[in-house]
Amino acid sequence: MRGAAGMGLGLRLLRRAPTGYRGTRLQSTQQAEAVLDKAKVSSTAPPKAAATQEESKSFAVGMFLGRLNTEQVFPYPQALSEEQEQTLQDLVGPMSKFFEEVNDPFKNDALERVEEATMQGLKELGAFGLQVPPELGGLGLSNTQYARLVQIVGQHDLGVGITLGAHQSIGFKGLLLYGTPAQRSKYLPRLASGETVAAFCLTEPGSGSDAASIRTRAELSPCGSFYTLDGTKIWISNGGLAELFTVFAQTRLPDAATGESRDRITAFIVERSFGGVTHGAPEHKMGIRASNTAEVHFEGVRVPVGNVLGAPGGGFKVAMNVLNNGRFGMAAAMAGTMRGVIAKAVEHASNRTQFGAKIHTFGAIQEKLARMALLQYVTESMAYMISANMDQGATDFQIEAAISKIFGSEAAWTVTDECIQVMGGMGFMKEAGVERVLRDLRIFRIFEGTNDILRLFVALNGFQSLGVQLRGVQKALKNPLGNIGLLAGEVTQRIRRKAGMGSGLSLQEHVHPELKESAQKTLQCLELFAATADALLLKYGKKIVDEQFVLKRVADCAIDIYAMVVVLSRASRSLSMGLPTAQHERLLCDTWCQEAHHRVTVSLRPLPSESFRNLRSISQAVVEGGGRGDPHPPRLLTPPYGTFHDGLGWRWNPLSHQWTWTLPSMDMDPSINGS
Repeated sequence: MRGAAGMGLGLRLLRRAPTGYRGTRLQSTQQAEAVLDKAKVSSTAPPKAAATQEESKSFAVGMFLGRLNTEQVFPYPQALSEEQEQTLQDLVGPMSKFFEEVNDPFKNDALERVEEATMQGLKELGAFGLQVPPELGGLGLSNTQYARLVQIVGQHDLGVGITLGAHQSIGFKGLLLYGTPAQRSKYLPRLASGETVAAFCLTEPGSGSDAASIRTRAELSPCGSFYTLDGTKIWISNGGLAELFTVFAQTRLPDAATGESRDRITAFIVERSFGGVTHGAPEHKMGIRASNTAEVHFEGVRVPVGNVLGAPGGGFKVAMNVLNNGRFGMAAAMAGTMRGVIAKAVEHASNRTQFGAKIHTFGAIQEKLARMALLQYVTESMAYMISANMDQGATDFQIEAAISKIFGSEAAWTVTDECIQVMGGMGFMKEAGVERVLRDLRIFRIFEGTNDILRLFVALNGFQSLGVQLRGVQKALKNPLGNIGLLAGEVTQRIRRKAGMGSGLSLQEHVHPELKESAQKTLQCLELFAATADALLLKYGKKIVDEQFVLKRVADCAIDIYAMVVVLSRASRSLSMGLPTAQHERLLCDTWCQEAHHRVTVSLRPLPSESFRNLRSISQAVVEGGGRGDPHPPRLLTPPYGTFHDGLGWRWNPLSHQWTWTLPSMDMDPSINGS
């Protein structure tokens, strides 16, 4: 499933904490050796050198630092030229018509494969090479153009979307980012035409979220001309269809510091025609049934050294940047899915009469439809902001991309579930088509980085940036006279935040006057977030990596704040341009900001304190009880702890949750009654 959960937490933060300050380090439970490279990537070029902390233009990074980085969020970016807009319009019509008139999602789902007529039609549309350069046979679309077409696919058939996405969003994306001219010219034309299908092979039986712990191995031959590849990859989308694979394997390489050999992950371009490549039977899945998912086995596969993708030992960086680069597309697809199911809900609510009125006039239904529209608006706004940032050359967008994946996948699930609720019994019926969408959606919170892992990714990357900033402050303290400006600004901001006075940041020059109140709420959240992040890092230091109760809530607040800024930006642009939808967008923006402000303030206030002990204790009791931490209600005399007898020979064991009877002894106290 798109290299399921390939994000991985097997990574380390690059910088040490400042001397005397307890900073952070992010690592997997297996102490993986891999490093998350801070370089970010565009869609058509290898990642550039990582921006220094001072140069970061990421709004998400700025949140943790207490800075208002507006360059990538205000004004709402427009990344398409007139020519690109026209090209996109020329593509949108045929793509929409194809999915409305040719593709049959019901049949694909029933057959558990994409019909051949659909596959052939997609090839004719150029859908297998949307971002491949025209000189290599593709359409050469920008990220924003790509997002728009992905949104159409997501609106109609997520199973087909996975087939296309596994092929180009991750399957051969490594070639676009890291391929040599020879590799690109050899493979991309066949991939763009759909003659060759690609797959991304990262996940293994013992390696899911911890991507750095893979066991597939590639041994360099004595002659140095090829590698011998052995291993098994599981849950590979297109695994049974692909003729070309991006494969990640452990290789022995000398350590630059010690000279000793050690395992490092290397990425390879592997052709099925090399021999030794086989696949298992298609997996039978809950959803996205039309997509092919299978195990892929590599046994003694000879891979030429010229098929190393990127640098030897640089495979983890390749994998992470491929995944980071493609997450905005998932948000775009989810925005399309929500558009489709909202239309179904509205159609039903507009035509269904109960109690003498159309059900869309009832407050309960109105609230559902409004919240569905809110979630779709936020997701769509995120997707196109990030795609435009990438098109404009942004290199620091990994946190925002992760946020969009988390938010979009969860929003789409909620919207689809509510669509079924609006439609009532009809929504539960197969012929309505919504149950298929719900089944298809469930995997999106799991693959390309589970949302749980990505929340840790968001929070810990932010804390890393904060730790680096504080190290700079500490260095400045060693020469206060030479750094008086830096120290005055940083210290003053922190004192004001701690006192609840704010640090003087303002959004007023960036937002439309009608959104002034929402802008103020956003700033209040940003100030509270920065102050809380400071307090948490001071409290936990490097142990913050183990505080997942805290990290999850920090990430949720970061997601809410980024969403507030995104809708502020989009609604401001619409109001400034006088678009017909401007006042509707103002309502969406104001409502989102008001409710997000409440969530953030409620979530952050108790964070510096120990408020999660109860959850930890309950979980431990449930695990120790084999799934239950409490007795069944009929056993009213069951005590919560310890082995117990009732005086009549019955004994209760809390670990097995069973009563057993033994012959009572003469000295057993018959008055025992469980108290």
